[in-house]
Amino acid sequence: QVQLVESGGGLVQPGGSLRLSCAASGFTLDYYAIGWFRQAPGKEREGVLCIRSSGSTTLYADSVKGRFTISRDNAKNTVYLQMNSLKPEDTAVYYCARDRRCTRNPDYWGQGTQVTVSS
Repeated sequence: QVQLVESGGGLVQPGGSLRLSCAASGFTLDYYAIGWFRQAPGKEREGVLCIRSSGSTTLYADSVKGRFTISRDNAKNTVYLQMNSLKPEDTAVYYCARDRRCTRNPDYWGQGTQVTVSS
């Protein structure tokens, strides 16, 4: 069955970096886009970045422009979210999700990983 498992979250100080991983199984990652989303306490879930099977990317959240990047390694069935210059407002549960073409309408979601940015 389709599974997406996020890892790499944790507590980091403002200005620090984290790299999240999304391990995919049960389907051929090469043919799908993967999006990263996040949900902060008391807020709606929002899209962050998405990467297509071609490797092209779409930025969903202007607030992360220039700080976050998305990449994929199909050989490892893994998609990454590199987060630099983290801010307290980046604190959220981060989810990866399978999409066809970065439509913001994924069909499968991971369970999420907590990222907390605090001093």
